[in-house]
Amino acid sequence: MAPNMIGDLNTAYSGLSAAQTGIEVTGQNIANAGTAGYVRETVDLQAAAGAAQTGLVTTATGNATVGQGVAVTQIAGLGSALLDAQARTSSATAAYSGARASALSQIESTLSEPGSSGLSARLTTFWAAWQDVSNQPGAAAPVSALLGQAQTVVQQIAGDYQSLQQQWSGTREAVSTAVTQLNTDASQVAQLNGQIRAIAASGGNVNELVGQRNAALNDLATLTGASVTENADHTVSVTIGGDMLVQGTVARPATVAGATTLDGAAGAPVSVQWSNQGTPVAIGSGSIAANLSLLAPANAAGNGGVIAETAANLNSLATSLATQVNAISTTGATPSGATGVSFFGLASSGPPALGLSVIPTNASGVAVGAVGAGAADGSVADAISQIGASPGSPDAGWSAGVVALGAQSKSAADQSTLDQAAQTAATTAQASQESVSLDEENMNLIAYQHAYEGSARVMTAIDSMLDQLINHTGLVGLG
Repeated sequence: MAPNMIGDLNTAYSGLSAAQTGIEVTGQNIANAGTAGYVRETVDLQAAAGAAQTGLVTTATGNATVGQGVAVTQIAGLGSALLDAQARTSSATAAYSGARASALSQIESTLSEPGSSGLSARLTTFWAAWQDVSNQPGAAAPVSALLGQAQTVVQQIAGDYQSLQQQWSGTREAVSTAVTQLNTDASQVAQLNGQIRAIAASGGNVNELVGQRNAALNDLATLTGASVTENADHTVSVTIGGDMLVQGTVARPATVAGATTLDGAAGAPVSVQWSNQGTPVAIGSGSIAANLSLLAPANAAGNGGVIAETAANLNSLATSLATQVNAISTTGATPSGATGVSFFGLASSGPPALGLSVIPTNASGVAVGAVGAGAADGSVADAISQIGASPGSPDAGWSAGVVALGAQSKSAADQSTLDQAAQTAATTAQASQESVSLDEENMNLIAYQHAYEGSARVMTAIDSMLDQLINHTGLVGLG
């Protein structure tokens, strides 16, 4: 009987060890409840003599025997490759639409359209000021008000353009920062690939390292929409647009090329390239792809990068405004009799939106009436006041651009809302499988604690029985 009791002690001890491992794993989960990328772990247990063995087993000799306790087969991470892939894809899509929606909203805020402080309203006031001049030819006050309104229009066109320049430069800087992060994450994945492969080959636990790698992979997906493939040797391969970014322990670096200013974008569009080849990285999703689309130059079709297209609309407005007003102004005469006088100046180089200026400084330099019609004539001022309501006016071209921008912004905002909802659903599904629930872990902790206490009581009982057999058997009647 004693040898069986020794086996029973081993069985009880295996229960103690399994319960202790469960407590340790539960503690690890609780400690990492807020750790990014951490995947909760669980203890896989198996009856020591085989997974199919339960309770009493009848041997070939007809004697009944119990099993040999419990064994910890592995400490498994509860990750799901399918849920991870869905979460990364939705994250990349949401990052793309979110970045575009944010940029379009910023442009709308810059232009203040529609609104009393937008250019459309400023132009309406400007044309009305010309009408006031035509109604009071020779009066100084209306001309003074006109010049003030003209300066306001010029300054707002320039100010809006400069804001777009700053937004473009900020977006360009964001791409550079993101590509730096891309390279960092890719190098980290490659390094962790090597560590995980080596530890897994020796039978060690790689769950925590896999969690660190998952966090870097999530970043890569958000930045670029990168695809992840798990390999048999526990490494992962990462591709962008079909090109390898990480393979084994090797990461392929990328760099940003192209213009550094809005006005240079047409000649050297911004792109992300492979550092070792100089060929473009085919980034089709994620925040980097969104920002690259925003940085694209304007084109003849009007569907280029939204920042450059809006800047082009401002340049077109400045050019059209100067051309149409000057075309009428040069046909008239100033109060002093000067003819061929332009109202707006336009620099010969640089963006027209920054080169537009008001030439007259006072009433004597403004052509109000027709040549030879006398100081009481306001026909030229009246003709100029009608420009805003005519077909092909500067206002019409600008309004068309504003309407198109508003439609893009609304569409982008709606798409971002949908993509954010899809991302929330995907990450919720992933979290339900992989994240740590403190309530669940506390329940597990109580269960393992009771199991530990139960195994300890079994050991105590068997120890007492062995003590009776060894130290007290045969002592009856002595003494």
